[in-house]
Amino acid sequence: MSRVHEALRRAEQLLEAGGDNRVAADNDPLSLVATDEAGAAERQSPVEVHNGGYRNGLARTDPQQPEVDWRNLLSRCKVIPFRPAPETHLIDNERPHDLPAEEFRSLRTRLNHLQSQQDLHSIVVTSASPAEGKSFTAVNLALAQSQLETAVLLADLDLRRPVIHNLLQCDRTPGFSDFLSGQNPLEECIRKVEGSNLYFLPAGSPVKNPLELLNMRHVRNTLEGLRKVFNWIILDTPPLLFSADANLLSTLTDGTLIVVRIGSTTYDCVIRAMQTLCENNVLGIVANGARAGELYSKYTYYYSKPEEQPGAAEEEEEEDAEEE
Repeated sequence: MSRVHEALRRAEQLLEAGGDNRVAADNDPLSLVATDEAGAAERQSPVEVHNGGYRNGLARTDPQQPEVDWRNLLSRCKVIPFRPAPETHLIDNERPHDLPAEEFRSLRTRLNHLQSQQDLHSIVVTSASPAEGKSFTAVNLALAQSQLETAVLLADLDLRRPVIHNLLQCDRTPGFSDFLSGQNPLEECIRKVEGSNLYFLPAGSPVKNPLELLNMRHVRNTLEGLRKVFNWIILDTPPLLFSADANLLSTLTDGTLIVVRIGSTTYDCVIRAMQTLCENNVLGIVANGARAGELYSKYTYYYSKPEEQPGAAEEEEEEDAEEE
């Protein structure tokens, strides 16, 4: 105890004297006076702080966001011919009365009606599992929307297994991943389909970390900028039950369409897929893979009925009366 009292008394004397406290304390092993905040001001911390307080450089640093000339974006996009791969069953403007086209026009009408009631411009098209027709639905819906007078963007954001560039038979690169990494400007990544209002943004170069890439801050900023240019932005994404990409993108868009295949997708898969979504912004479910006889019989009758000749109706009535 005497050593403690001795140290306290000596500290009081040093403070009263106002002398070189730091030197005195350094020479006195019993001193309790803190010398220059224990030298903290002179010694720099080996841990550097960057990016809003993340330590040791562990924070992810996004590349500098590329600048986009939104006003002149559409005029700078490359034009590509519309030459879909054979047996892709895509909508063809030269054959407007094909049976699948009518169903996608009905889907287009429903979405346009919803757009008149709420702020709806960007949608995610996904499915619960692979091979349910999400890419087929996204492309045909975009083609149906592009038949109107407004610009439509079809974006392949399935960075894991992109297929839309194969359906349209065009290059995969440069694309969205190349834009995010700063390799190419956005106008070099978007193509305009010749003779239509459809624009296509392919997935781009393969990446090892698709989800981390989509988590970058300027993905949201880019989608917000595209909303100012395009009336509809249709995103094809990976299945909900196999990655978190669609779940993330659904939080950045206005709505989600879930595609199911009749006879393949189970009720439990649909429920689990919807439960994975952070936001319940599901606009509806699109049934794919129906037989022609189940849904298209009315269109077959309407478009295949021969043009009636004058007097044909009267002859048909007379035949019916004779049968009776």
